[in-house]
Amino acid sequence: MSQVALCVRFTLRDGAGEAFDELVRQAAAAVLEHEPGTLVYACTEVEGAPDQRVFFELYADRAAFDEHGRQPHVRHFLSESKNYAESTEIDRLRPYAGKYPSV
Repeated sequence: MSQVALCVRFTLRDGAGEAFDELVRQAAAAVLEHEPGTLVYACTEVEGAPDQRVFFELYADRAAFDEHGRQPHVRHFLSESKNYAESTEIDRLRPYAGKYPSV
């Protein structure tokens, strides 16, 4: 099976960065603890754009991606992030070259 990857860009509302970042920390801790099929779940600030956050997510396969979406911590994050994000852009990626974690 091939890996599944996403790049997600959140544009935050003014003043929402601190609360959003705490929500991200909670979700990331739960992903680390409960999702062995999630190989990378990384959120970054964008240099020079304090209201932007970019996630890179890499899953071992489609089953791991689907399992991620069923997790209560993910559902909570998606529900709560709407309070802080002005917009969300999602790119579905197909890794084909480079150095990626393997299963």
